[in-house]
Amino acid sequence: MPGKSSHAVGVAAVRIAVIFGAFAALEALCRLSIINRMTMIPPTEMAAAMWQIVAGGKFNADIAFTVVNTAVAVMLSVLGGFAIGAVLHALPRLRQASEPLLAAYYAVPVFVFYPLLIVFFGVGRSALIVMGALVGIVVMIVNTLTGLDHVPPVVAKTASVLRLGYFRKLMLIRLPAATPHLITGVRLSVAYSVIGIVAGEFILSTAGLGKRIAFAYQDFDNRTMYGSLLILLVLVMLVNGALSYWEKRVHRRFNAQ
Repeated sequence: MPGKSSHAVGVAAVRIAVIFGAFAALEALCRLSIINRMTMIPPTEMAAAMWQIVAGGKFNADIAFTVVNTAVAVMLSVLGGFAIGAVLHALPRLRQASEPLLAAYYAVPVFVFYPLLIVFFGVGRSALIVMGALVGIVVMIVNTLTGLDHVPPVVAKTASVLRLGYFRKLMLIRLPAATPHLITGVRLSVAYSVIGIVAGEFILSTAGLGKRIAFAYQDFDNRTMYGSLLILLVLVMLVNGALSYWEKRVHRRFNAQ
């Protein structure tokens, strides 16, 4: 355990050093005008712009708009992905027919359906949420199937001995046993849903961080654009970091059993 702990600390230290080194190099390139300020501003100015946006509260409504939409999209993609994955796992023939479609799903940009979503849901929150859920749901389906496939046979036998029905067996036996893969699915669903939400805001939306970034880009307002991008990056990194930490703890617990 001490060896593993020191190794983890060493990896984290190297990761932090690489990040700070990259930022320092970028800062120098921008300050020396090797990178044109019309293209990119120094990271310190990005951080200052982010602080001004947050402290000023000018974009609070847009930040809340994006965060709420993303949270709802993640919830729909996780719950829907788990439900569909469980159904496909219970019906092998349907799964066999669906697997080629799941494998090719991300080969077709989901954004091509955005005009159709606007027809059904209008311009606003609903279309964006559906877009985010559609982007994130398939990765949850795949990880649900993978997790249920890796449930040890002895666990399934235990459920049979207890004479549990399929739903109770799924919720009480298989779901806990598949937890590591399900958490991986949740983490990936968050990342994919953020991509869907923000990209949807870029394409057509009346509010949100994506729309503010698009407006700033069109107006050549680099401080607002990079400050907003940094807000989005920090939020995603915090959520992803928390989920990654949870995922590692669960994997360690299962591996120790």
